[in-house]
Amino acid sequence: MSNTIDNSTLQQLGLAQRGPEKPRDKLGQEDFMRLMITQLRNQDPFAPMESGEFLGQLAQFGTVSGIEDMRKSFEGLSGALAGNQTLQAASLVDRDVLVPAREGWLPPGGKLAGAVDVPPGASSVTVGVYDISGRLVTTLPVAESAGGRVAFEWDGEIAGGSAPPGFYELRASGTVSGQALELDALVSGRVENVSVGERNGGLKLTVAGLGVVPFESVRGIG
Repeated sequence: MSNTIDNSTLQQLGLAQRGPEKPRDKLGQEDFMRLMITQLRNQDPFAPMESGEFLGQLAQFGTVSGIEDMRKSFEGLSGALAGNQTLQAASLVDRDVLVPAREGWLPPGGKLAGAVDVPPGASSVTVGVYDISGRLVTTLPVAESAGGRVAFEWDGEIAGGSAPPGFYELRASGTVSGQALELDALVSGRVENVSVGERNGGLKLTVAGLGVVPFESVRGIG
């Protein structure tokens, strides 16, 4: 007897193509086990299937099935994490966040606030404030620190009066071991709303004075 499975055997098992139906390109776990049992029953008794061959086919199917189950589990986990992230982002509405930015907004009668991540050993840390033409308007000293995040704010006061409301460029710098170093400035802004990106589903925050920023760019919450 041959240990191959002919079409009549497949029909008895309900696996052969019937009528105009499209051929199946995947076998489920039950289909696989029924095929294996039929193959064992119809094998040549003088040339039986090796036990190692049988176990190998079974292990291969189990691996593929396990990968599919793992993929589904990861999809479920990803969905749960995305939902949790959305809830976290929604809780930020009407709260202040710190975001890396080169510009900050000075509101009428308000303050431009932010922070600088100061590396250990840094000294003479300042934040230069520049107008849209690139002219230095004022320099804000940053409190001495042994290293860490140090806040700053500007109420618009300059020599001889007050600066008009608007956008201003911020350039943070300091000295480390005698070498001048450019530092990252973080700008504070109030979250107005949260949205989900249409293309990649990423969360976006609309921050007053900063526009739309990715949720993952938030460095701190006020």
